[in-house]
Amino acid sequence: MIGREFTNIDWDDLRHFLALAQSGTLLGAAKQLGVEHATVSRRISSLEASLGRKLVDRRGRRISLTQDGEQVARHAAIVAVQTAAIEQLGRSSTTELRGHVRISAPPALSSVLLAQPIAVVRRDHPGVEITLVGEKRLASLNRREADIAVRMSRPEDGDYSIVKLGETSFHLYATKTYLETVPPQDWTFIGYDETMNASPQQLRLIELAAGRPIAVRSSVLEFQAATASFGAGVVMLPEFAVTESSGLQRIETERPLTREVWLVVHSDIKDIPSIRVVIDALKNVLGE
Repeated sequence: MIGREFTNIDWDDLRHFLALAQSGTLLGAAKQLGVEHATVSRRISSLEASLGRKLVDRRGRRISLTQDGEQVARHAAIVAVQTAAIEQLGRSSTTELRGHVRISAPPALSSVLLAQPIAVVRRDHPGVEITLVGEKRLASLNRREADIAVRMSRPEDGDYSIVKLGETSFHLYATKTYLETVPPQDWTFIGYDETMNASPQQLRLIELAAGRPIAVRSSVLEFQAATASFGAGVVMLPEFAVTESSGLQRIETERPLTREVWLVVHSDIKDIPSIRVVIDALKNVLGE
């Protein structure tokens, strides 16, 4: 019975629906798949008819998933990954490891910390392609917006395999010239934009600034560091982002902020070979 029911579902319908769930718009799904947006709409309608369920709410250009749609998206993501694993298994006896792995990480990590482990994967497994998305929001692993997430907070729920990669400390930095010429009461600060005001590092910076102005704001970590290196003020950076060539000196404070770094992957896909090699590289390079 289950087998006969499954054959009523067209995998291409599921594939188009998953692209819609990931992108949130018909146009985004169409671009992702290289088809016309009308094709995506037709495929979604076909899937809804096959299942006898309403999967999406169409509100202008933006589309939201119904409760049934969310459930189908989770299952479709797993099917997509497992289908890729089967294809990979078929190639494994004659060719090198191949696959595409999508990693989501906050800008503070993606811009600096993940470069080395990704380079290791590319060196050892040239057939594995990697997309790194630096984003402040948490990508949905259930919808397969990402295969692997590297986060600075531990997920509290979900069917995930979670590994602590380590810890990183945040400190204040400025150039020697700035510290010698600007008295502490006149310091200005460089921080994140307002969308990051709730992050622990921004809250700590606001606390240390103690009413002094945060005069430059950016969500781009490299820009913050570069601006500070040109003498624009005092910046709070993770220690891994500061090099000797930056010309920045650490300003010692009480209770430096320490944050944990976590690797998160859905339990259903963690042992797929292409994903496994990326996980291993992240653990080997960044792990405790």
